[in-house]
Amino acid sequence: MTIENKMVVSVNYQLKEAKENGALIEQTSKEQPFTFLFGVGNLLPEFEANLKGKKIGDTFDFSIKSANAYGETDPEAVGELPVKMLLDGGLKQEELKLGMMLPLQDQAGNVHQAKVIGITEEMVKVDLNHPMAGIDLHFTGEVLAIRAASESEIAHGHVHGPGGHHH
Repeated sequence: MTIENKMVVSVNYQLKEAKENGALIEQTSKEQPFTFLFGVGNLLPEFEANLKGKKIGDTFDFSIKSANAYGETDPEAVGELPVKMLLDGGLKQEELKLGMMLPLQDQAGNVHQAKVIGITEEMVKVDLNHPMAGIDLHFTGEVLAIRAASESEIAHGHVHGPGGHHH
């Protein structure tokens, strides 16, 4: 059986920054693999393209440029907010810390996560870029399992049961 659309796939992988001595970003294990529904648009398209056609036991080793992953860092996605606005929204002064993630709502009602990258008495500098924007990714790993997805999994767009979602 090979990896094709609407298959449930389990992989053990290591994700690092794609540069010399790149930092480890994420790692799974054979005991706790990454299990997903392939080909339904839930993953990075280039990640899936590199796995398509592989069989159980096949290994992989590929990189994805940031532009094809989580995008380049956008300087326009950095801005400042008045501290008073956050405090009026229910945040307490002592909770406000560098590196924290703030849920911010835009005028259309969409919620975006913003990382606090600067704090003054009056203003909070936030970065709305994805945390992995601007990072080239390097995946190495092995395909552990492949099976046909159930009709329910296909209808819901995710894996059910072990390694997946439980309703």
